[in-house]
Amino acid sequence: MGDLECKLGYVFKQRELLTRALTHRSAGADNLERLEFLGDAALGFVVARELFASARDAQEERLTLMRASLVKGETLAEVARVIGLGGHLNLGEGERKTGGADRASILADALEAVFGAIACDGGIESVAEVARRLLGSRLANVGDGELRDSKTRLQEHLQANGLGLPEYVVVATAGEDHAPVYTVECTAQGVRGRGEGRSRREAEKHAASSVLAVLGPATGDV
Repeated sequence: MGDLECKLGYVFKQRELLTRALTHRSAGADNLERLEFLGDAALGFVVARELFASARDAQEERLTLMRASLVKGETLAEVARVIGLGGHLNLGEGERKTGGADRASILADALEAVFGAIACDGGIESVAEVARRLLGSRLANVGDGELRDSKTRLQEHLQANGLGLPEYVVVATAGEDHAPVYTVECTAQGVRGRGEGRSRREAEKHAASSVLAVLGPATGDV
């Protein structure tokens, strides 16, 4: 875990907190769920504070959209992949065999739990320091494109070019009963893209993002 701490830029005084944050619910009762709850709130606060200080002309609605784009599951999963978080996760056998270590929803939950562990171990200012380290470029470059979700941007792109609307189909449901993971396939102009999510809507947005990466001039951010 020393390598992970190096990438986080934070060394834990209570290493058991980090161990718990990396333990998925499928691996046992002493897992990340409570830390995830805390991390979600802590990260939301520090991102809101950063935006409040830096985006001085933004009104409440825009600030809310900016914060949502920075703490959404897809963004957190991307950050988790950059720091190699999946390789440190303690997963149950079933999740491990089905690729849970690279599943966006699992990675996002685990990163939130890591922020929760940092909050417990070092306080809110430590959370802020790590958030700035991991989200720095995203914090500085939240543009209008990121404030509209990928389903909206895909539809706008198709309509602007006189093309038909995309189709979404649920092709698989996995995970545990209390925490299902949906896989949705999006089809537009012969291009197919798949996405996973903890809800059908989240999975649809990820699938639309995959199609946008091929069809659209905009980025595939969700």
